[in-house]
Parts: sequence; structure tokens; C-alpha cells
Amino acid sequence: AKRVKKMKNVAVKENHLYNKAYTKGKRFFGRYVRVYVLKDLKAKKVMLANPEKEYLNRLGISVSKKNGGAVVRNRIKRIIREGYRAIEKDDILYKGYLVIIAAKNEAADAKSTDIERELRYAFRKLEMIRIKEDKR
Repeated sequence: AKRVKKMKNVAVKENHLYNKAYTKGKRFFGRYVRVYVLKDLKAKKVMLANPEKEYLNRLGISVSKKNGGAVVRNRIKRIIREGYRAIEKDDILYKGYLVIIAAKNEAADAKSTDIERELRYAFRKLEMIRIKEDKR
């Protein structure tokens, strides 16, 4: 059996996509993070670009300077990425969306498990979690 390497998260790099998600996306405000999700119009292009030819979510993480210095901000980004990865590993999220996660000041003191728990709750509220039978 040939082991297919899972594709890394595709990052949202363009500022206009962040703005679009903030204004038009569905949103959830939690204790540590704010989550915005928006249907990705470039989903097909991203799907065709990856080797497995499956839809992916593009992930954007936003941590402002108010959260702390570079070390703190990078730690926050790491734990958010880790929390998101844990959820994505379960393969329960709908694909083909822009997912923007903005850290709040409280995120600096959070553990990755706290963030993961909050993200799971957020995705449930935003109707991003699918029931196993429904493959979209």
C-alpha cells in the first residue's frame, strides 16, 4: 500500500480575502479566538493543484501586535495551527472554505487543548462539521 502524504494546509495570504471573510463570512466569537468561515471561490483551483485532488480549506491565522511580542505571537499561531490540525485529522470538517482564525488577547495563556475545544465548538456552531455519511 502506497502511503500518500497529506497535503499541508494552504494558507490565506491575500489581505482582501481576510477582509471578505470578516465582512461576509459566518462568524463565531469565543473566549480565545474569533472564527470566520466563508465559501472559497477558488476551492476548485486549490483542489486541482493538490496531488490527492480533493477539496481543502484554506486557513488564515491572524494575531495582532496587541497580543504581545513576536515570540508570544508565534506561540499563539502554533497552538492555533495545532488545534486546527487535530480537528482536521478527524476528517469531519466541510471542505472548500476559507477559515480565518483571529486570536484574542486571552489566547496567549491558552493551551492547544483549550483552543482545540473552542474551535470544535465554533465549527459546530458554524455548521462546518459534517455527519460521517455526508461526504461533501
